[in-house]
Formats: sequence, structure tokens, C-alpha cells
Amino acid sequence: MIKVNIVAVGRLKESFFEEAVAEYVKRLARFCSVKVMEIPDGKSPEAEGAEILKKLTGCVILCDVQGKLISSEDLATIIDTKVSGGKSELTFVIGGSEGLSEAVKKVGEEKISFGRVTFPHRLMRVILAEQVYRAFTILNGTPYHK
Repeated sequence: MIKVNIVAVGRLKESFFEEAVAEYVKRLARFCSVKVMEIPDGKSPEAEGAEILKKLTGCVILCDVQGKLISSEDLATIIDTKVSGGKSELTFVIGGSEGLSEAVKKVGEEKISFGRVTFPHRLMRVILAEQVYRAFTILNGTPYHK
């Protein structure tokens, strides 16, 4: 089974964000196993990066506003290409409010963006979970994505 990890800086303090992420993790269970790992907010991207690096396994995909602008279909293609190429574990990374450290950026195989606007990193966790779910529905031909 494919493993999907989400490594994210910061705790979800708001119950509505927690509930939304939990819902997409539950939905994803039919396609893959999902693990969400939280990194404490640090004093700098470098401090956060040191903690992020300890959690990285498999194919690392970075969420970065400066990354390649992708659509839902593009994300599905990225996932399909990685899995078809023998990667059974995908780790998505969401940095803190100041972004990702250079050390983390160096290990990312892909750097993606869901738009040129800046999302709060806690909201980004919900967006990422939903988009990963959408990508798996696209790959499996289920009617969620229209």
C-alpha cells in the first residue's frame, strides 16, 4: 500500500481545521495510509528545517508558493509518476510562516504550489489533504473530481 506522509510546521489549534484534515485522512484510507506529523513552530526556518529533516522519508514533495504552479490533475500525475517509478512512500512538507529552510529545499524531489497567493500554513494542511484526496480520486476514476 502507498504511504503518504504530511509533515507540517505548527499545531492545528482550531477544531475546524483538525476536523477537516481528519475527514480527508479518513477518505484517503481507501487508497493509501496517511500519517500527519507536526513540527513545533521554531524561531527560524532553519530551526524548523532541522526538525523537518528528521521526519523525511520516501519521495519528498515540498509545498512552496515559489514552486511549480500545478492543477489537481498535475498533482495526480506527479503521484502516479512517482508510484509507477517505484516510490511507495510520498512525504509532503508544509513549512512555517517564514517558509522552508534551504536545507529542506535541497532534499525535495518536487516543489509545488497550489497558487501564487499565500495561505496560512495551518489552512494549507487542509488544502493539501483535500488535494491529495482529489488526486487519488482522479487516479482511481471515482466521481469526486468533476
